[in-house]
Amino acid sequence: MTQDPAVTQDPRVISISKDEEQWPGLLEVGGEIIARGGLVVLPTDTLYGVGCDPFNPSAVDALFQAKRRGRDLPLPVLVHTWRQAIGLVDEVTDQAQALIAAWWPGPLTLVLREAPGIGWDLGDSRGTVAVRMPKQTFTLALIQRTGPLAVSSANRSGEPTPSEIPAVVEQLGDHVGVFFDAGPAPDGPASSIVDLTGKRPRLLREGAIPADELERVLEEPFDDAI
Repeated sequence: MTQDPAVTQDPRVISISKDEEQWPGLLEVGGEIIARGGLVVLPTDTLYGVGCDPFNPSAVDALFQAKRRGRDLPLPVLVHTWRQAIGLVDEVTDQAQALIAAWWPGPLTLVLREAPGIGWDLGDSRGTVAVRMPKQTFTLALIQRTGPLAVSSANRSGEPTPSEIPAVVEQLGDHVGVFFDAGPAPDGPASSIVDLTGKRPRLLREGAIPADELERVLEEPFDDAI
């Protein structure tokens, strides 16, 4: 794909070197933008995401505005380690621990009850949070620096999520402080989403991990009630 010259010259687009020794400066840039309430676009092991500090309400508002999305669809949170997730939720159940052991880092999102009084803003979350640890080393390094990030797919609501940064820039434009470019996103499905907040686990989205593999680890079938 031929990139638009205006995009390639955009100083907010920063290529991620494969040499991790070159990362500290990039991580500093990303960390500073997050700290001042800005938005960053970052790679994951599935799609590109746009993220912000979930504890900064104005940053969260900016993310919803960038996506042109209502607050009725709350934002997921990406974490650096499973230990970081423990501090964000009310309880990591035995089933959650089993799923985490099997697929984190990776394309598995778990919906758990958020920790009481945590004080973040994810939209109309109704006391739950969707948490994931992505298998993408640069993004994990950024989250290690910033703390957990509220991250949604890097697209305007209702439009396809681009697999390459130039198209992300076209959609999100001036809303974003920096676009970290790791090349084309992996050509695969989104993460599977498992809700563990009820009496029985529910599969909200069958993505990269087949339902039968998840049920095998859970040691029970999903609740298929609507």
